[in-house]
Amino acid sequence: MEKTLPFTKEQLEAWRDRYPTPFYVYDEAGIRACVERVRRAFAWCPGYREYFAVKATPTPAILRLLASLGCGCDCASETELLMAERCGITGDRVFFSANQTSPREYAMAHALGGVINLDDVCEIPKMEAGCGVPETVCCRYNPGKFAIGNDIIGTLGESKFGMPKDQLFAALKELKEKGARRFGVHAMLASCSLDAAYYPLLARELFSLALEIRETLGITLDFIDLSGGVGIPYRPEQEPVDILAVGEAVHKVYDELMTANGMAPALYTEMGRFITGPYGYLVASVTGEKRTYKHYVGLDATAANLMRPAMYGAYHHIIVPGKEALPKTDRADVVGSLCENNDKFAVDRMLPETEAGDLVVICDAGAHGHAMGYNYNGRLRSAELLLHPDGEVTLIRRAQTVADYFATLDVDEAFAKAGQKA
Repeated sequence: MEKTLPFTKEQLEAWRDRYPTPFYVYDEAGIRACVERVRRAFAWCPGYREYFAVKATPTPAILRLLASLGCGCDCASETELLMAERCGITGDRVFFSANQTSPREYAMAHALGGVINLDDVCEIPKMEAGCGVPETVCCRYNPGKFAIGNDIIGTLGESKFGMPKDQLFAALKELKEKGARRFGVHAMLASCSLDAAYYPLLARELFSLALEIRETLGITLDFIDLSGGVGIPYRPEQEPVDILAVGEAVHKVYDELMTANGMAPALYTEMGRFITGPYGYLVASVTGEKRTYKHYVGLDATAANLMRPAMYGAYHHIIVPGKEALPKTDRADVVGSLCENNDKFAVDRMLPETEAGDLVVICDAGAHGHAMGYNYNGRLRSAELLLHPDGEVTLIRRAQTVADYFATLDVDEAFAKAGQKA
């Protein structure tokens, strides 16, 4: 089905007058409705919690909004932990799932009262050095192969994340001997999957593992984290995942394997992309066009604002507000101004005819969009806006300035030393 926007061309023009393009805008109403669907999907499970993956949209206003809806934070670094804390999200509302982690990060996660998820059995000494062995701890599982996967996460046997079963059992045994009392397991075996069978299959894998852990180690898991991996329909022809049906399918597997065997672990999810992805938009302006061997439509946004197409060849739908009803007769590559040939938002995309000054909206950019931005060619990070249900917008992150860019550089000192050497 054709994608639509939660705002009008006139609204965008008014916003552009205040906040020059490019900028991101997030739809609060859409995010709220999505969180409610997720909550309903797993309401049958006591102790269920969604830990929003901070890496998807590390913007305090978004994290506070999600916290107000009952979500916790899934953090993967010291800075993300600090962001959660500054948003008032602490205690067991924080889930710390990192890899190649420093003792300092473990110490901070523990000080916040967060749940630590160990990526590898060899991480135990580093965790001990940072905070000892917590009473509650989780271990990340990687079975090496799984029925569903894609190119984003890659082949599980070649993935740097998680540990195989023998190492997982060794880690749980060691942690128990060192004083841990509450245990969980975690696995993310696919990314951006539109297959409604993904979560139920993952649940079966982890619930079966939980039974084996109890039988082998005498450990009854207190929680199981299904992580993220549920995808969104980036292409108009794709169907969205029915999360209510997915929740019910997981419920059936839970009753079959957990309830029937006297176990009742809480379930956690980390659906960052699913919750904010469809409700974020990168808004840019057409700067001009170029016709050589191909036709290029240039934007004032670049891959530094949204790198997924350059990094993964990912598809993002593009809308030219005010021209939705016009025929798409123009085949063009939609490009930015970086000194890299992969600085393209689309290749051979059919568009209505455009001209300089036209607004362009790049859809489904609410997760892993602004978060993955960078400063190549000295391009500055864009602003972020939050669209409220009443149609008003709030600036929730100002655009980066040249002063911001140079603030971390010892320019004068470097020039002085260079002059002395000369």
